[in-house]
Amino acid sequence: AWAENIALVFILTFAFYTPQPIQTTRTLLVPQGSITYIISQLTKKGYALSPIDKYILVFMGKPQSGWVDIGATELNRIDFLHKLTTAKAKMEEITLIPGETTELFLTSLANDLKLDKSKLDRYYKEFSNYPEAGIYADTYYVPYGISEKHLMHFLLTQSEKKYEDISKKIYGTYNTKQWTNILIIASIIQKEAANTKEMPLVSSVIYNRLKKNMPLQMDGTLNYGKYSHIKVTPDRIKNDKSRFNTYKYKGLPHSPIGSVSFDAIIAAIKPAKTNYLYFMKNAQGVHDFTQSYKTHRRNIQKAR
Repeated sequence: AWAENIALVFILTFAFYTPQPIQTTRTLLVPQGSITYIISQLTKKGYALSPIDKYILVFMGKPQSGWVDIGATELNRIDFLHKLTTAKAKMEEITLIPGETTELFLTSLANDLKLDKSKLDRYYKEFSNYPEAGIYADTYYVPYGISEKHLMHFLLTQSEKKYEDISKKIYGTYNTKQWTNILIIASIIQKEAANTKEMPLVSSVIYNRLKKNMPLQMDGTLNYGKYSHIKVTPDRIKNDKSRFNTYKYKGLPHSPIGSVSFDAIIAAIKPAKTNYLYFMKNAQGVHDFTQSYKTHRRNIQKAR
């Protein structure tokens, strides 16, 4: 009779416990580890789980680590635990084109993934070490339904790892202050160079002009933020009072002007050894480089 009573209590408890609702996000990240560890980590994140769920999962199977598509924001306990063991998230492909600004990239993400742009902005600023170029120009795969916070954390964490790996291979260390200057120069190269072959040459012009205390006078620096694809006009050069206006201010802008590729980063770190101070786009869509202002003026007239 005692055993029957215990069994009855267990059945009633189970029958009452398992239908209880679990509040969740549409997608969630299941950590790697044992069932006990997974339950404890999800509990810390606010999921209403308990040690009992560990024993239920033992019978259902071990949860798959990674992003999973729960498919709803409220499920009963059994359905939720079942999803942990069987669901996989639908992945979305997103690409940050080299040279694009964070402002326009986040606007595109908000439109394509149906996310809140203001939240993306907020989490970018919270997680990024850099006001611009914090996200490395690349293609990423993210789960459908990912939240703004998780998306920014993922993109910025992946980018930081990439930057750190490159920096440590070249310098043996990773210093964000030093890397900011690399990203600033790389972002200018990204905007100005017609192709990857030109990047070390453009880089040499930047370093040569800085060494001579000459203003950079490069249109690409004015293609920051919302102005990413806006043609730079004489009026804009005259009236833009930001530090991005390298016609008005000597030295580098205070921050990068857009996303950067690996080639631009390497060019910023290892410029070509030249005496070039000027370059002008020719009829073939590439640049003529020169150290002579007189020759540069001829190149301008030729282009016109």
